[in-house]
Amino acid sequence: MVLDKPSASPPRPDSQRDPHPLTPRAGHDARTGLLRDQLRALPPDAPVRLAKRTSNLFRPRARTTAPGLDVSSLTHVLEVDPVSRTADVEGMVTYEQLVDATLPHGLMPLVVPQLKTITVGGAVTGLGIESSSFRGGMPHESVLELEVLTGDGEVVLARPDNEHAALFFGFPNSYGTLGYALRLRVELEPVRPYVRLRHVRFREPSAYFDELARTCAEGVADFVDGTVFGPDELYLTLGTFTGEAPRVSDYTWLDVYYRSIREHDIDYLPVRDYLWRWDTDWFWCSRALGVQHRAVRLLLGPRRLRSDVYWKVVAFDRRHQLSNRVRRLLGGPPHEAVISDVEVPVDAAAEFLDFLHREIPLSPVWICPVRQRHPDRQWPLYELDPDVLYVNFGFWGTVPNPGGGSRHNRLVEDKVAELGGRKSLYSETFYDEESFWRLYNGAAYERLRSRYDPRGRLLNLYDKCVADR
Repeated sequence: MVLDKPSASPPRPDSQRDPHPLTPRAGHDARTGLLRDQLRALPPDAPVRLAKRTSNLFRPRARTTAPGLDVSSLTHVLEVDPVSRTADVEGMVTYEQLVDATLPHGLMPLVVPQLKTITVGGAVTGLGIESSSFRGGMPHESVLELEVLTGDGEVVLARPDNEHAALFFGFPNSYGTLGYALRLRVELEPVRPYVRLRHVRFREPSAYFDELARTCAEGVADFVDGTVFGPDELYLTLGTFTGEAPRVSDYTWLDVYYRSIREHDIDYLPVRDYLWRWDTDWFWCSRALGVQHRAVRLLLGPRRLRSDVYWKVVAFDRRHQLSNRVRRLLGGPPHEAVISDVEVPVDAAAEFLDFLHREIPLSPVWICPVRQRHPDRQWPLYELDPDVLYVNFGFWGTVPNPGGGSRHNRLVEDKVAELGGRKSLYSETFYDEESFWRLYNGAAYERLRSRYDPRGRLLNLYDKCVADR
């Protein structure tokens, strides 16, 4: 089936339709050509950035008056092929769009990041993870090819076996500093109509992580993640595809998914609702915005209970420091934002969780196992041991910090490095430059940069993720 749709919208009357519409591929080539022309029209010494209205990044950016590349038209699902189980999509297609295009064929991406408006290109250049990652790895591991607009103005097709293979493997975790994904071909896998959930409580972290490792090794579930509410209240959630459900729950409006983990041993969700179970309340972060009260949810309606709405509220708050101003007026200490996803080896997971409980007073904590899908491949900018199961810890919020600064974030970074883990770069990062390049393979990055952005039109990875505040 071939699609060429940027989003769900009412069809135009026949009188307004283009009598000679472009084929999906021709339409994509035309949009790509316009973007390349924009880049070439910029002054040769002007920095290149994307002009995006929304983002799922959580780090401040230095303001700039430089014009950005308008990628807003690259939102088309070009083709879903149920025979080869692949989809061709443009870089700004959201996972919500992609899932809605693939589910009618009984298919889904191998890994669907938790938030609806994460884009496919963003998840590949900036990494992603979900409860299928213990078997499917990260989103970039199910990409078959990607078309990239480089900082040097080239459009190149990168595959694992062609002359741009180094870019193919180096693109993940480059955060748009080597180029922008224009089109991606991704693998899909079959789904069934429902997911049966089993929430298993543990009281001791070592037993919890031992069971998580055993479950992932034996492959007894299709999805595995977990939620930690406290040092002795840990839940492992096992999801299994099923063709029938005796009942289904609904966490798209009035009820809150993460609360149900404590309330139900067994639960059932339609597959689409399962994939977006965390989006309605941004995991649990909507709590800080006061929208988990039933009366408030009734007033807002399900269309406003979405992660992209919450992100805009939080971005406004951070830009104007409203929360910290209110705290100062009330006599409270300033707070430090600690928004992190990190991966540590499963053997060190209990130690890291103990560190979190002692040093970073945030609850709940999300747990998600991940293993590299292809043991014979290397992804140089985010290297994981292919023989090791890692545990992703997601913790997001603010913590009191009377002294100001970034003390808690630096503690996290030091502990993750000590345990042989990695920190995702979507939020604020505080490594010194030497440590950063050691952890994220500066030598490999510079080789790619000299090939694909020799004039330095794009910010380098350190400047974009650490210094550009």
